[in-house]
Amino acid sequence: MADGLKQTLEVHVPAAEVDAEVQQAVAAIRRKVRLPGFRPGKAPAEMILRRYAEDVREEVVRKLVGAHFWKRAEEQNLVVASVPDITDVHFEPGQPMRFKAEFEVAPSFELKEYKGLTVSYQDPEVSDEDVRQRLEEIREQKAEYFNVDPRPVEDGDYAVVALESVSGISGPPVRQDEVVVRIGDPDTLPGFSENLRGLTPPAETQFEVSYPEDYGEARLAGQAVVFHARLKGIRRKELPELNDEFARDLGEHQSVEELREAVRRSVFFERQVVAQRAAKDALIDQLVDRHEFPVPEAYVERQIEALVERQLSNLAAQGVDPRTVRVDWEKVKESQRDRAVREVKASLLLSRIADAESIIATHDEVDREVNRIARQERQPAAAVRARLEKEGALGRIASRIRTEKTLNLLFEHARKTAQ
Repeated sequence: MADGLKQTLEVHVPAAEVDAEVQQAVAAIRRKVRLPGFRPGKAPAEMILRRYAEDVREEVVRKLVGAHFWKRAEEQNLVVASVPDITDVHFEPGQPMRFKAEFEVAPSFELKEYKGLTVSYQDPEVSDEDVRQRLEEIREQKAEYFNVDPRPVEDGDYAVVALESVSGISGPPVRQDEVVVRIGDPDTLPGFSENLRGLTPPAETQFEVSYPEDYGEARLAGQAVVFHARLKGIRRKELPELNDEFARDLGEHQSVEELREAVRRSVFFERQVVAQRAAKDALIDQLVDRHEFPVPEAYVERQIEALVERQLSNLAAQGVDPRTVRVDWEKVKESQRDRAVREVKASLLLSRIADAESIIATHDEVDREVNRIARQERQPAAAVRARLEKEGALGRIASRIRTEKTLNLLFEHARKTAQ
């Protein structure tokens, strides 16, 4: 355990309270069991206590240990950070009960100055070229695709292909009834463009495609896969004209100029969020570096588990079953220790600053976040709130809001310098 955070409590429970719990445990067992010669619920308490001594002991210890441990911890103003390790339990009906609890507590530390920190930041710039590129992206999103009469495929065409892998990968084959491949596009793997170019629907062919080592789908990365392909058709793309009618179709814009200004504001806001996030991360790093205090091992372990879970989720999102990956997860956990310690320290510091500044998440702020989630999931807000409440997620939402408000305060009071 971390230095200075290990605590031990020796707790005593009065005999009268022990006896009261013993009687309740015996009564509960007597109502459930049937003993020869006695009607249900009429067996003598002494007989129940003898026959079910271990059950009685387990129930009494369970109830009294938890209640008295937390009572003593509260009396001593201890912020318990780990599950207590209970040892040396002395239990005997008619006698006081004793036990020892070893656990970690949250650290106590002096909060140093957190306002007026210096951080590198400047508002982002948005050029006319940035606006042009974003407008082109919007046009691409609104593009329409038209089928083309059968002819040889050429660069710029969208080939509609049915694919099935023949060899080159382990596990089940890749089967796609309809995949659209843009011929000659830089983002299209060369093997597809080279082997589909010049074919006329409904041609069939077989060819090999080499996937790069950093390909997004793990089981294809670095593989040379042989595909059987059937060319089903050809499509051409048409982009809408950038004019006032196009702007009006997007809504809330009466002209192209209005649309350009809206796009400029949108790009600025997106970049500002990213830039401010980087500045806030830098402020957190400064705070952590300024404060030296031990952190509970229990907190660190939980944070390491969260980091590892994140990595497993990322693998699963890439279509990889984490159970099939040969990784020494103990080494992975150890490699995450330094990061976990810093993240725990950051969390403790931000919590202390929030306390000092009386920062809270209001009901309205939590409601707005619940409504945002409901819109995103296209579910009724009441149903989403009920689910989040059942999952215990409302508290986490409030905590995130409180943390973000604290970071905003740090950023607002920081001295910004140009990069």
